[in-house]
Amino acid sequence: MDYIYFLANASLTLRVIEYLQRKYDSSLCLMTVIHQINGWIIKIKFKQPLTPQQHGDFKAFMNELGIPYELEIRLQMVFWSLETGQSPIDVMSRYQVAIVSHGSPDSSDIEAFRQQFTRGLGYCPETLA
Repeated sequence: MDYIYFLANASLTLRVIEYLQRKYDSSLCLMTVIHQINGWIIKIKFKQPLTPQQHGDFKAFMNELGIPYELEIRLQMVFWSLETGQSPIDVMSRYQVAIVSHGSPDSSDIEAFRQQFTRGLGYCPETLA
């Protein structure tokens, strides 16, 4: 099952990664992180179905941090392209999106993006806090 959420800032995205690494074997899930001007869209896909208890716990945690997100067509195509094995670079170029991370949950991708983005701007926007 796929879980797609909108999060307001990088700190919340990092908390999700921390939670996944603490509660689940990170090799058991894939996470795609997209940065938009108004926040972050994350898609989490577990390789094995969660038990009903795990599903409920995970949704409760995610609902505390963000809101479930309904993908528009363009983002559906982005995720489909990544799932079919297309390169994140090609997908970013084709659909004009910032794919920050794709694969196993990794906080270093988020941190590196945040540092490079704020260095280029000279300040830290609210979504990168």
